[in-house]
Amino acid sequence: MNEIDDGAADDWPLSTPQAQGLDGAAVAAALEAGAAVPGLRALVAARHGHIVAERYYGGAHADSLLAINSATKSVCSMLVGPVLHEGRLPGLDRPLAELAPATFEQAPGSPAARVTLRALLTGRSGQAFDSAQLASVAAARSLVRLALAQPDTPADGWTYNDAMVALLSPVLEHAQGVDIAEQAARRLFAPLGITRWTWRRDRSGQPISSAGIALRPRDLLKLAALMAAGGRWQGAQVLPADWVSQSLASAGPASWRARPVEDVGYGYLWFSGRLHGQPVAWAWGYGGQFALLAPALDLVVATAATAPLAAALQPQTDEVMGLVGRLVQAAS
Repeated sequence: MNEIDDGAADDWPLSTPQAQGLDGAAVAAALEAGAAVPGLRALVAARHGHIVAERYYGGAHADSLLAINSATKSVCSMLVGPVLHEGRLPGLDRPLAELAPATFEQAPGSPAARVTLRALLTGRSGQAFDSAQLASVAAARSLVRLALAQPDTPADGWTYNDAMVALLSPVLEHAQGVDIAEQAARRLFAPLGITRWTWRRDRSGQPISSAGIALRPRDLLKLAALMAAGGRWQGAQVLPADWVSQSLASAGPASWRARPVEDVGYGYLWFSGRLHGQPVAWAWGYGGQFALLAPALDLVVATAATAPLAAALQPQTDEVMGLVGRLVQAAS
């Protein structure tokens, strides 16, 4: 298979790695190594606005809509910025009960009521969430109701709370009057020329804000490029620049690891760290769906992977991030 898919490149111009200052042999070796990762489905990179590496695996191709799993959380964070900038949200430090009053009227005693929007976005809600609770997410008819029903289980520091992130959906819907899927279509996907995508809903009809989106890998790459460019795409300011910078800045350490990344932190539903010495930030989906930006290199990378069984999760995640790291090294 060619390094770069021969299909239509949409609004991504194509180039060779060498023309954009990468080590071509290192790029080719990384793409070839991807074939040995059973769950990997796509590895795509762009530098200086040109796609310089692209390969698909396991029957996937450039037009495949592939689940980005929890990278959906980062997309939802992107949607907060414009609403906040327009004054439709009164601020990050207001409690969720104030930002989605009709939702919290259903559960007036919910511990989530006192959590602020900032705490939700930074993974510092003060509420623990463990693997046993994760199973309830898949079975829930309504993820919002599940979040409201979570027991008061205090936790210090960073906690990855899938249920809590579900509350972004009613917060943004209250602020805008339409659900988050429609907001994404208007405010994010249309400006970036993303025309093919899906967004799963729970059985209550609510778009799943924790893990619902499927995109083409080239379009996931656009989201990383938008963040790398301070919210600009083809000359238009799609997201407020200050929101982008705040989102990517670490609010403190995170306990998850994707080797060989070091100094892992967490901003507004975006991870940050250092990869082979380069500062990076990324959206992270279960099993190795990444939308990673290395701003100092003007490099963005997107990956797609299947969701593995729990025993294979960390090895697959590390393998996929390892390939991303090889592309970062090729551009360094």
